[in-house]
Amino acid sequence: MENILNWTFINEVTSPLPIEATIIFEGEQVLARFQTIRDTALITDKRFIVVDSQGITGKKKEIYVVPFKSINMFSTENSGKFDLNSEIELWTKSGRIKINLKRGIDVQKFNKIIARHIC
Repeated sequence: MENILNWTFINEVTSPLPIEATIIFEGEQVLARFQTIRDTALITDKRFIVVDSQGITGKKKEIYVVPFKSINMFSTENSGKFDLNSEIELWTKSGRIKINLKRGIDVQKFNKIIARHIC
């Protein structure tokens, strides 16, 4: 099965992202926020959300939402001595998603969030 999506999270951010006001529903809790190369990503207690900025100005947005209930299986690979990235793969009802985590992002935090919410 080929990857249907491939994202790279560069760093975790602590302040709310602009998209949160329009996409997070009442009672949903944001667990982590990330900056991608040009985009942003959120992990809530219900789903993964990635906002893909498109076009020259980046004003056009495509939003990907992956509910935890659609994840069938996941794997994580921590970075080694010479690796720059850790990796997470999510197998969903629609296909496989690969997330690269740049050095400094805690892959174990992902393990805990995913494991807690897909069971």
